[in-house]
Amino acid sequence: MSTQQDTPPSGKGLFRTKTVEQSIRDTEEPEHALKKSLSAVDLTVFGVGVIIGTGIFVLTGKVAKETAGPATALAFVAAGVVCALAALCYAEFASTVPVAGSAYTFSYASLGELVAWIIGWDLVLEFALGTAVVAVGWSGYVRSLLDNVGWSMPDALSGPDVASGFGFDVLAFVLVLVLTAILVLGMKLSARVTTVVVIIKLAVVGIVIIAGAFFIKASNYSPFIPEAEKQPAGSGMDAPLVQLIFGYEPTNFGIMGIFTAASIVFFAFIGFDVVATAAEETKLPQRDMPRGILASLVICTLLYVAVSVVVTGMQHYSELSVSAPLADAFKAVGHPFYAGVISFGAAVGLTTVCMILLLGQTRVFFAMSRDGLLPRFFSVTHPRFHTPYRPTVLLGVVIAIVAGFTSINELATLVNIGTLFAFVVVALGVIVLRRTRPDLHRAFRTPWVPLLPIVSVAASVWLMLNLPAETWLRFGIWMLLGVIIYFAYGRRNSRMAKAR
Repeated sequence: MSTQQDTPPSGKGLFRTKTVEQSIRDTEEPEHALKKSLSAVDLTVFGVGVIIGTGIFVLTGKVAKETAGPATALAFVAAGVVCALAALCYAEFASTVPVAGSAYTFSYASLGELVAWIIGWDLVLEFALGTAVVAVGWSGYVRSLLDNVGWSMPDALSGPDVASGFGFDVLAFVLVLVLTAILVLGMKLSARVTTVVVIIKLAVVGIVIIAGAFFIKASNYSPFIPEAEKQPAGSGMDAPLVQLIFGYEPTNFGIMGIFTAASIVFFAFIGFDVVATAAEETKLPQRDMPRGILASLVICTLLYVAVSVVVTGMQHYSELSVSAPLADAFKAVGHPFYAGVISFGAAVGLTTVCMILLLGQTRVFFAMSRDGLLPRFFSVTHPRFHTPYRPTVLLGVVIAIVAGFTSINELATLVNIGTLFAFVVVALGVIVLRRTRPDLHRAFRTPWVPLLPIVSVAASVWLMLNLPAETWLRFGIWMLLGVIIYFAYGRRNSRMAKAR
C-alpha cells in the first residue's frame, strides 16, 4: 500500500478522480477482496497464454502472401514495438495502482470518472467479443480434428449456417461454460490449467521453429522485401478511415507494406494488457506486474519473428496458405504428421486465450461494480474461493450463448480498435498522473515521459486509422450506448458521487 497520506478526490462532476489510496483501500473490504495468489511466473504464463493464439497460426500466411512477403518478420517487430510502448505505460500503472480493472482503474485515478467509464465499457466489449470469437475459432479446430479421425458433428450443432443463419455451436458454448467454472473455483487453479496448456502450445511452436528450420531454402527469401504494389482502392465504409480522411492509399509489399502488415498482425499481440487486470490478485504487484507484462510480450515477439522467418523460408511467400499456413507448409514439404500436431496445438492453445480474455472481462466488470458504476450486487466475492463469481457466471453464460448462436467473425476488428483505444487512454493517463500525483511511489517508472507515452499514442492512433470506417461506426455506436447508461445509472450511483 502507498505510504503517502490520503489525498482527497480531485475534480468535479464528470471528471472527478478516485485517488490511488482510495482504490487500494477498497480492495481491503472483506466481502469485496480478491485472493492474492499469483507470482511473476504466473503472470508471464497468463500473458503468453493469451497472446499466442490464432494470430501466430493464421495471420503469418495471410500477411506474407498479401502484404509483406518474407519481411513479415519485420511487421511483427513493428507491431511488437507499438505494444511495447503501451506495455511500459501499463507496467507503471499496474505497479502503482495494483487494483483489478486495468485501464479502467488507471483512468479513474488520472483522467476522471467519465473517461474511466468509457474505457471500462470499451474493455467489456473488447474482452467479450474476443472471448466469443476465440471460442468459435476453437470449435472450428476441434471439428477439423474430429473429422480427421472419422467423427463429424451434425451441421445443426456446428454453428449458424451461412445461408440460413440457423444452427448452434455446441462446442463453443460448452467451452465457455467450462472455463467459467474454472475461473469461479479460483485463480490458482486457473493458473495451473493455463500453465499446462501453455507448455503444450510452446512445444508446438518449438516444433515449427526447430523442425521447419531443416526445410528452409534461401531462395524463398528473395526478394526479402518485394516491390511495392498499390492496394485496390477501398470504397465506402469498407475503406480504411485514413484513406477516407487523407486520401492515403495503403500499399502491399515494399517498406510501407510492412507497416500496413503491422496493423494486421497487431491482432496477434492482443491480450498482454489482460495481465494488468490481475494486479489485485498478485502477491507482489509492485515488482511482479512489470515483469509479467514485459516478459510475456518479449517472449511472444521473439517467437512470432522466429516462426515467420521459418515459414517464409520453407515455402515461397506467394504459395503460402492463408487459412492454415504453418500446417500446410509442412504438408508442402512432405511432412503431414507435423501438420496434425500443429492443428492439435492450435486447438489446445486457444483454450487459454479464451479463458484469460474471460478473466479480464470479469475483473473489469467487478471493479466497475465495486465503484458503483454498475450494480454493487456484482462486486461481492465468493466466501470460499474469493473470486468475483457473480459477474463471472453472468458474463460466462451470456458469452457462451453469443458464441453458440452468432457468427461474429466480421466483428473481430472491433477487438483491435477497442484495444488500441485502451492503449491511448493509458498512455495519456501516465502523463496526467505524473503531473497531478508526483508524490506517489512508483515501483516501475515509464522511461522518457512524456515523450514515450506521446509516441505510444501516435502509433496506436495510426493503427486505428488503418481500420475500416465501418469498424469506427460500430465502435462509436457501442460508446454512445455506454454514455447513455452512464448518465442514466452510473453517474447517480457512483460511490464517488455518494461520498461527496
